Amino acid sequence: MHFDFNALLVILTIISGGIVYYDKKISAKNRDKKAADLALQGLGPEEINRVVRMPAIAETARAFFPVILIVLVLRSFIVEPFRIPSGSMMPTLLPGDFILVNKFSYGLR
Repeated sequence: MHFDFNALLVILTIISGGIVYYDKKISAKNRDKKAADLALQGLGPEEINRVVRMPAIAETARAFFPVILIVLVLRSFIVEPFRIPSGSMMPTLLPGDFILVNKFSYGLR
């Protein structure tokens, strides 16, 4: 079985980006409305922040989305790591060595 890391990065980017988008467009409006209602009831800012919190999954997605996106762009367009599979490049590269390939040298595919 072959593990495709690029596909995993794309899936994680889409999922985390979707969660961030949903939270920003839909959930944030509901939280703001609830916070305004609580402020009208006379609660202080600490109580409002405690009651109206961002869900943990949204916080996690907001933290990881930019990182995953940067890694995806780097691996897709700038450099990609490879492991040398055989001894055909000896004596300079040994089997099992890791190299970074500059994608600009080979063009986009």
